[in-house]
Amino acid sequence: MPNTKSAKKRLRQNEVRRARNKAVKSALRNQVRKVRTAITTGDAAVIDTEMKGAVKRLDKAAAAGIIHANAAARLKSRLNAASKAAKAAQA
Repeated sequence: MPNTKSAKKRLRQNEVRRARNKAVKSALRNQVRKVRTAITTGDAAVIDTEMKGAVKRLDKAAAAGIIHANAAARLKSRLNAASKAAKAAQA
């Protein structure tokens, strides 16, 4: 337990930030999951809309420092490659 006033404030701030980061990461994972399920179904319109949302969430999380920028880029690249492969297989 913190003893000083500043340490108590720091604990409160950490709890708020931890909750916010957890919410952002959870929403991000859910969006990536939606993209992957859309890729398995093969519907191009759904893939495009879900990819747009995933890219937006990945970029925002990387900008906020919640995930590393390279991790966001890697995920976007892999999802984009998978979506292109699914669209090519469908066509």
